[in-house]
Amino acid sequence: MKVAVLFKDGFETIEALTVVDVFARAKIPCVMIGMDSLEVTSSHGIVVKMNELFDDCNNDFDMVILPGGLPGATHLQSDERVISLLKEMNDKKKWIGAICAGPISLQTANVVSGKKFTCYPGFEKGNEKNYTKANICVDNEFITGRAPGAVLEFSYAVIEE
Repeated sequence: MKVAVLFKDGFETIEALTVVDVFARAKIPCVMIGMDSLEVTSSHGIVVKMNELFDDCNNDFDMVILPGGLPGATHLQSDERVISLLKEMNDKKKWIGAICAGPISLQTANVVSGKKFTCYPGFEKGNEKNYTKANICVDNEFITGRAPGAVLEFSYAVIEE
């Protein structure tokens, strides 16, 4: 299994790095993918060194994780490579996880349509019908988390699935 966490400047530190840490403890390979650079800065000014650049890897992931954080989540949402990857993952019925503001990319890629999901309150706009206020929501190959406070529960759910 190959899991990728996608990073853009402005990511939420706890959401991205907790997922990476929990995967390492579970001995599940997880790579930190910088969309634009091998050094990415969090919304709190923490610089993190990536394992690979998106354009240099083969993108053959079994699961992709999108952390929240602003403006990181909106940077991911506006990157056509991310949207294309999400559509491809969805078409192949591969796992997609997103937490906090991260699910906005799922909405942009139109892969969450008809599926239940959760996200940080306010980021469900346009998909209120399928939105749930649960901390964690699993619907087929989609796992979403509500907020930074749910990141451990989200990480455990991702590993369980």
